[in-house]
Amino acid sequence: MNYYLSSHQKQRAWININHQALVNNVRELKRFLNPETKLMAVIKADGYGHGAVKVAQTILKSGVDSLAIATLSEGIELREAGINAPILILGAINTKNEIKDIVEYKLEPTLCAPPQAFIFAETLSHLTANLSVHLKLDTGMSRLGTHWHNAVDFVNYIQQFPQLHLVSIYSHLATADDINTSIMMLQHCRFEEAISALKTSGINVPLLHLANSAGTLSDRHLHYDMVRVGLALYGIYPASHLKDKLKLQPALEVKARITQIKTLPPDTGVSYSHTFKCDRQTKIAVVGIGYADGIPRLLSNKIKVIIKGRFANQIGNITMDQLMLNVTDFPDLEVGEIVTLLGKEEDLEISADDWANTMGTISWEILCGFKNRLPRINNI
Repeated sequence: MNYYLSSHQKQRAWININHQALVNNVRELKRFLNPETKLMAVIKADGYGHGAVKVAQTILKSGVDSLAIATLSEGIELREAGINAPILILGAINTKNEIKDIVEYKLEPTLCAPPQAFIFAETLSHLTANLSVHLKLDTGMSRLGTHWHNAVDFVNYIQQFPQLHLVSIYSHLATADDINTSIMMLQHCRFEEAISALKTSGINVPLLHLANSAGTLSDRHLHYDMVRVGLALYGIYPASHLKDKLKLQPALEVKARITQIKTLPPDTGVSYSHTFKCDRQTKIAVVGIGYADGIPRLLSNKIKVIIKGRFANQIGNITMDQLMLNVTDFPDLEVGEIVTLLGKEEDLEISADDWANTMGTISWEILCGFKNRLPRINNI
């Protein structure tokens, strides 16, 4: 769902989306790629929490060639919003009704195995329709895809069916964000062997793509005809050792307002389970945002926010709709003051990586966790 600025949307909590940052990131990526390499933008999971439709509209104007999503419904949402670019469905589709919708909305599916390809061909024959399809090889991710050794047999099988027009062959890297590149290089070699076998068999090889964000930044030999970039598009580096490759700008900020300020006596417990107790007279601020909005409860008592250009500690368990701050040393706060949970204010910054490192997870999970009840304010 996309939200537009209205009088009530900034009363509680919201997300700012900086579209100029998205434009910058596309330009940086295009500058980094070989001129002939196409850029596919991965905007699944509602554009990694940034709002898929608005993101798509901005990045397509900025030089992105095509889009990738995970589910059929994500593709339909983009088409119904007037997005006409090629859209690859990364997930596996297996039912006739879904295939009919793919045809209707002119989406491009991933074929992972011969039985799936047969269902597509059979359904398309009844619809008297043809379809552009993408073949996925498993070179080491051990997720979707046909084993790379079987690439020739799979392509030959697909080419039996005139309804299936093979437009690309791709695979996915499992460890491209690791500083140890041995597994990534093994997958690269397997992909190369599969493509070589196809050429030796006389098969006309279509568009090739292998690199995700980390692979794109790690090694230009992985670029092939196209790269599939997700995280980097939104201004976050897939690994710290890749930060010197280009200048990305985070596109998302999370803001909320203080809804109450009170002073508590020493030894007072704060929030559920009293995981924080005041060791002195403590002024706290209640902020109108919680785990139902996507602020992980596991961050309780572990993060800071920015208020008026200064850090303040979050205290007590984060609750469904609210969290508490220690603002004892902030003399002039008022109800309605804006708090930055993620983003930059003056010289201070809190990133999705900061939260992910604190939790022992990845920034992808943080971004995709923000819920739709947080309005997206698009700064274009």
